Amino acid sequence: MAKTPVILLVEDEAAMREGLVHNIEFEGYEVRAAADGNSGYEAAKSGDIDLAILDVMMPGMDGLELLRRLRQDGFGGPVLFLTARGAEEDKLEGFRAGADDYVTKPFSVLELLARVKALLRRSPSDSAGRLDRFAFRDIEVDFVAMEVRKGGKLIDFSLKELEMLRLLIERSGEAVSRSDLLKYVWGYEEDSMPTTRTIDTHVARLRSKLGGPDGCDFIKTVHKVGYKFQD
Repeated sequence: MAKTPVILLVEDEAAMREGLVHNIEFEGYEVRAAADGNSGYEAAKSGDIDLAILDVMMPGMDGLELLRRLRQDGFGGPVLFLTARGAEEDKLEGFRAGADDYVTKPFSVLELLARVKALLRRSPSDSAGRLDRFAFRDIEVDFVAMEVRKGGKLIDFSLKELEMLRLLIERSGEAVSRSDLLKYVWGYEEDSMPTTRTIDTHVARLRSKLGGPDGCDFIKTVHKVGYKFQD
């Protein structure tokens, strides 16, 4: 019998915490809930946590510090942040601390659950093998620092653009479907996917930012399928 995934939920707002526990357990997961960072840290010491959902703004130890401590202690599972702050720099700080995904309050419970499922679909070997850095031509990509440089010059990238680029590079030479990009970058389920025009728009931005005078020839369109990275 497959092990029931155990989710650590650390949220200081009681009503939200109770509502999330109810919805997450309804989906068949086991939940360890805590009301603050210190309690969450103690709950994580059991060692059997598969995924952590952490509020960023909490009294005492905030979500960023809690995540740093969990990573220092060797927790390698996916971490999803809940926050009322939507600024790009706040999100980058979370990713630099080791977060895997971000949901900004107010959010849909269905969206949160979709992201949880997407993160849990990544096996431990997949997580361990995720690409941290990559260089090709005059471009250097640091997925840990969330930075892209072209010819030594820093290029402004959104988080989704970086995640799309990472997935394409990790599957270099392979045609990646638009539905896979929506599933693994955005966390959508097969039966709730938006228009794939979202993918085409983001790829156009990637090509514009990374391409030279002759355009971007390393992100190729695969007719009726999706896209392929090929340096």
